[in-house]
Amino acid sequence: MNFFASIKPLTVLSIIIVPTFIYYLITPKHPTFIHLPVYGPKTVNTKGDTLYHSLPDFEFTSQEGKKFTSKELEGKIFVADFFFTHCPGICPKLSAQMYRIEDRYKALRELQLVSFSVDPERDSVATLAEYGKKFFANPEKWKLLTGEKKKLYDLARNGFLLSVDKGDGGPDDFIHSDQLVLVDKEKKIRGYYDGTNDKEVDNLMNEIKVLLLEDTNEK
Repeated sequence: MNFFASIKPLTVLSIIIVPTFIYYLITPKHPTFIHLPVYGPKTVNTKGDTLYHSLPDFEFTSQEGKKFTSKELEGKIFVADFFFTHCPGICPKLSAQMYRIEDRYKALRELQLVSFSVDPERDSVATLAEYGKKFFANPEKWKLLTGEKKKLYDLARNGFLLSVDKGDGGPDDFIHSDQLVLVDKEKKIRGYYDGTNDKEVDNLMNEIKVLLLEDTNEK
């Protein structure tokens, strides 16, 4: 007699169903998609909707001597930092990490890198261009920006929320930060990372992918 023919139907079902049920119980479920946090103050409107902090509009000049505005970042994820070209300490480390990100995502059109000078009096267009060459900054991918100091400092403090110290962007005012900031397509801040730490920047690069998946998940 055929072996399989001798097995009762109920036994066959048990052989198939029980292991499947056990596998279902012990196998971790796919986690619900986790969104990155949104940083900054938030308010609730009259409809009960939560309104999150977002970056204000801005306009500065790039290392190419061209006007660059926040409108050019619409529909893009971007990573930002604040630096100055004469900085002997953390700025070269920040720029080296920005290059790592540029190189990793050079083919990703949805990502832009933006570095804002906190020393615009010395960081002219020509100075930024020369500095950019040292770090292989592709002007199409990575913008180095200069402009009016008061506007740059207001953006750093009230837009990127990088300094708790008060200041007016005057001659004696100075902001120095080691943070890289991840911003989503809606200009909301989604992460701060120590730009001198390889592991944190690795995490930043991974979280760029999370934002891309988040965007896809919402469509």
